[in-house]
Amino acid sequence: MTATLAPPVRIGKAAVGALGMLAVATGALESVVTPTLPLLQRELDMSPAEGALLSIVLLITGALVTPVAGRLGDRYGGKRVLIRLMAVVSTGGLVSALAPNLPVLLLGQVLQGAMVGALPLSFILVREHLPAGESKVAIGVVSGLFVGGGMAGTLSAGPVAEGLSRHWMFALPTIAVIGATMLVNRLMPHDPPGRSDDAGVDWPGLVLLSGMLVTLMLVLALAPDIGSQPRVLGALIVVLAAFVTGWTVVERRAASPMVDLRMLARPAVWKSCVLTFVICAGTSVAVYLVPQLLAVSADEYGFGAGATEIGFFLLPGAVAASLAGPISGIGTRRFGSRAVVTTGIFIMVAALIALAALHTEVWHLVIGKMMIALANGLCVTAMVTSTAISVDRSDTGIATSLVLVTRVLGYAVGAQVSGAILTAKTPAGSDVPAESAFVTGFVMAGAVTALSLLVTRTMSNGVKE
Repeated sequence: MTATLAPPVRIGKAAVGALGMLAVATGALESVVTPTLPLLQRELDMSPAEGALLSIVLLITGALVTPVAGRLGDRYGGKRVLIRLMAVVSTGGLVSALAPNLPVLLLGQVLQGAMVGALPLSFILVREHLPAGESKVAIGVVSGLFVGGGMAGTLSAGPVAEGLSRHWMFALPTIAVIGATMLVNRLMPHDPPGRSDDAGVDWPGLVLLSGMLVTLMLVLALAPDIGSQPRVLGALIVVLAAFVTGWTVVERRAASPMVDLRMLARPAVWKSCVLTFVICAGTSVAVYLVPQLLAVSADEYGFGAGATEIGFFLLPGAVAASLAGPISGIGTRRFGSRAVVTTGIFIMVAALIALAALHTEVWHLVIGKMMIALANGLCVTAMVTSTAISVDRSDTGIATSLVLVTRVLGYAVGAQVSGAILTAKTPAGSDVPAESAFVTGFVMAGAVTALSLLVTRTMSNGVKE
């Protein structure tokens, strides 16, 4: 006799709300570094390049953990993996909170990076326990709340760091993550494993991808000094090419690859990945450069803003990002993903070019950052949602993980390139980059983002491609 599986338990608003609270808490923990980066650079005596590294190390870990989390969630159940993942995140938050120096803080950020895997696991749970129509809206809401959690982190990080200490700005959202995880564990029913294969985690693929990402970051960090050490840079490029080749070969032959390249070959998935990478790279330039520009002394060309002021100036952008998720979910259902993504790209390109031309008043930066955050939320949520519903339920975690990995890579590359530009254009003996460095960064980001319109023209406006 064949056993009949019981249908999944339908979840209510309380369970979705618990996932939303976890998304807010993890989003807040992820965002505290951005408004306080100038403060951290001063306290820990970091260069712009080191500051860029601190801002992306969490994202690099996320790029490694996310596909593994999505695959394990598809195989063993989203709830089981999510709870264990949040234990790692909570440990990382506590390490960051207690960190006395930069190396320990980097370790804490590495552990915190596991939080990026929470999103595909949440999507697995939503699709498992809700009908298709409701799951679209729920995915948009959870995605929006994750981004919106950045609003709380952005607003509170500065006052907490200046009023208490930089240690508490990590401790408070970590406590919120622990509480939200306990709530999810209580309210969310267990989802049955979706896969029966016994293949383990693709450790060779994970190691090669780790080496590839670390080498890529080193190449970008050393690019400004190419004149003084061309052989080192050339050797790193060769190593990077070797890692890319080796990783591709391993993933194509693996029985259970960490990143399923066959999944990536699907038009709906690879187009979303390309667009996500480009859009998030453009967004990351603004995320990194705007706080740096606000912190430049008013005696130069900046505004001399402290961490608390920077947090308030970034708040409108966080609000726009939190609203963009639900708006994108509704817009995708009514008008299709292509229309939403195209609209977001036009908004982002206009905002980046405007920032390059106009950045002499605080409101220029506030409005520009707000429009970029809105555009990013519209685009990424639309692409994650359309990708999630374009594949079988059992592949939800893997497919959305691919999109989220490229989101992380886009942010990492954009931030590191921005840090490299500032370092390259900082005059000898000065701590202040030339104003042209910011103009160059905004223009480059706008031009690259505009090129992504070539991809949107070939997107399907439906839910399957």
